Amino acid sequence: MPFPKEQIYTEDDYWSLPETVRAELINGQLYYMAAPSRIHQEILNSLITEINIYIRSKHGSCRVYPAPFAVKLREDKDNTVEPDITVICDRSKLTEKGCSGAPDWIIEIVSPGISSHDYVRKLNLYADAGVREYWIVDPAEKSVLVYLFEQSHFQTYTFQDKIPVGLYDDFAIDFAELMAGIPADI
Repeated sequence: MPFPKEQIYTEDDYWSLPETVRAELINGQLYYMAAPSRIHQEILNSLITEINIYIRSKHGSCRVYPAPFAVKLREDKDNTVEPDITVICDRSKLTEKGCSGAPDWIIEIVSPGISSHDYVRKLNLYADAGVREYWIVDPAEKSVLVYLFEQSHFQTYTFQDKIPVGLYDDFAIDFAELMAGIPADI
């Protein structure tokens, strides 16, 4: 008996999902996402605040968007993702639906049970699409992996480190300070 044929989904399928359903379209497959944990949201909120404060202080043109925010990585492939944090410096990529093209910087905060999604599947997708910088923040491991794709460089940091942002010469995020502002009961 032959194996059932795998269904290939398209961008139309993605946009046809109800607004209450969070999913990503990666290489023709839909991946559904559960609501994030409280620690995930605390880290997300703190990072967005830090990034926005920096960009505003420099009168920068980059825009910062938290999930859910649709990013269609390429025109020729059916890949629409919703990174936890998306930084876009080329405003011509912004559309009414989100972003069309590779963002400059993406941050994913790992959720328990689906870590391979961020560490493998999305890592390869973002590298291939032309994302300049990709951070994987892992609350369980208290680590941050930073990939600078243009330089073919990656480095691992801990939540005690001050992590330089590759897009900017004078910006680093002090994770010890950032985490000190998050309630200890989570």
